[in-house]
Amino acid sequence: MVNNENTNSTHKKEVHSDSHISGPAASMASAKEEDMGFKELYEQSLNQIQYGDVTFGTIVQVTADTVMVDVGWKTEGFIPIRELKDAQGNLTVSVGDNIEVFIDKRDSEGNLILSHEKAAKLKVWDEIKSVYENKQTIKGRIVEKVKGGLSVDIGIIAFLPGSQVDTRPIKDMDQFVGQTMDFEILKYDRKRNNVVLSRRSIVSASREKEKQLTLSTLSEGSVVEGIIKNITDYGIFIDLGGIDGLLHVTDISWGRISKPADAFRKGEKIKVKVLSFDRDKERVSLGLKQLHENPWDNITEKYPIGALIQGKVVNLTDYGVFVEIEPGVEGLVHISEMYWTREIKHPSKVMNIGDEVNVVVLEVNAEAKRVSLSLKQTTPNPWEKLKERYPVGTVVKGHVRNITNFGVFIGVEDGIDGLVHVSDISWKHRVTHPSEYFKKGQEVEAVVLNIDVDNEKFSLGIKQIEKNPWDELPQKYAPGSVVSGKITNFTDFGIFVEIEEGIEGLVHISEISSKRVKTAGELYNIGDTVSAAVKSIDPKSKKIRLSIKDLEAPTPAPASNQYLNNRENVGSTLAQALADVKIGGQTKE
Repeated sequence: MVNNENTNSTHKKEVHSDSHISGPAASMASAKEEDMGFKELYEQSLNQIQYGDVTFGTIVQVTADTVMVDVGWKTEGFIPIRELKDAQGNLTVSVGDNIEVFIDKRDSEGNLILSHEKAAKLKVWDEIKSVYENKQTIKGRIVEKVKGGLSVDIGIIAFLPGSQVDTRPIKDMDQFVGQTMDFEILKYDRKRNNVVLSRRSIVSASREKEKQLTLSTLSEGSVVEGIIKNITDYGIFIDLGGIDGLLHVTDISWGRISKPADAFRKGEKIKVKVLSFDRDKERVSLGLKQLHENPWDNITEKYPIGALIQGKVVNLTDYGVFVEIEPGVEGLVHISEMYWTREIKHPSKVMNIGDEVNVVVLEVNAEAKRVSLSLKQTTPNPWEKLKERYPVGTVVKGHVRNITNFGVFIGVEDGIDGLVHVSDISWKHRVTHPSEYFKKGQEVEAVVLNIDVDNEKFSLGIKQIEKNPWDELPQKYAPGSVVSGKITNFTDFGIFVEIEEGIEGLVHISEISSKRVKTAGELYNIGDTVSAAVKSIDPKSKKIRLSIKDLEAPTPAPASNQYLNNRENVGSTLAQALADVKIGGQTKE
């Protein structure tokens, strides 16, 4: 489109040069020349502007949809206004600004269409070509993570493969999004609008330069600052500047460190001490605890046995609680040292990490770096009070709290149960299982048998409330006395006879009958009432020996025996008569 003001001024010059013509002819000539001048100027402008060119123009007008730009030679074109707005929708130019435009095409009405975006892209492609050919770098901003790598804005969208992001594999690509970096161009294809970038060699060169600087200043014993690069169960890798050092888990703290990841994070800055340095192999061992004095050096003097101290719960386990009594020093409160009487399944039920607690020092082992602590010993021992309150022989009352196959637990004090062993339930009855005689919650009386304060054991007895019937049995049933009772059991070696309630005696199979008996079942049945003679009673072992055979009538002697006896009598009589005769003869003499 041609500017009217310029056309009119040209037209005036032409009219001035032909001023000798006058009248109607002059007017016609003037109009003809004006048409010819306009046409020439328009054609001249077209010859100067070629489609596909990039040129500069001046913004002359801004409307709601377009921006009008004067590209010279009396020619104006239009740019869609969206090309000149930012991400928030704000216009980035104003009337009078010079901008670079691309001569695109004409629309159906003959208006010249321009593009600022295409001009910028053409300029970028020229830069891409120059950077690639001259092996230079180009700046770009990483836009987003895409499949296989990252998308980078370098004026156009380029692709950065994941393998080209760093010299080492990168797991977390998202950390780079939004960062502006320098890149090399691996290859480009303008027709396909494809550009592939790389950072590997740039990073490698930067690391090498940084590494050489670090190596020149690194020495054993020096304190350096680095960035945590990776965390494992056995230690932490720290980037010291182009070279990595290992902070082993044993050199993190004078105390116990189970998982470094619980106390440290990737990307954190950290000061460490160089413990050893192999320049040839580029291996660096680091220490963190060495920045502080070893608290275990004077631990025994600082925490004497029996001292009451304060600490903080730092770990909970099945077997107890770890309490930090100072940085780097932790002591264990074993689960048995938590409470005097309270039973807990796991310390986490009653404590939390971070709780402040008072504890008593039980043992300190500086060499093993072990401190034993007690929580319960910060309070009086209830077992000592129990022993004072209930001397041996005291009769107490309580409720059955638990029943086991070996006895009954009776609650006497809050949190303290006494055990009635199965052998202390009855003098007379053979107790197979205590549940036959007791139920939970049942109130019972028992006698205090023993209180072991050190081992926290409280022994009770129920049968001891009554006298021991076995003590009276030897006087009641003297050897040879006859007793009666029912047969309660058969064994291979005899039968048991209940002579009193709960008191049984054994008739050995050899004492059942004077006749040969293979089994007691040949003669008796369980429940039969029999009489027997008492042979012996042992109150200590609770054994009574009985005999049925001793009550049987004497058996007459066989005939042959009587004959022998008569012969012996005759012989003795004859010998006596002869002796008398001999004596008589001597007397006569």
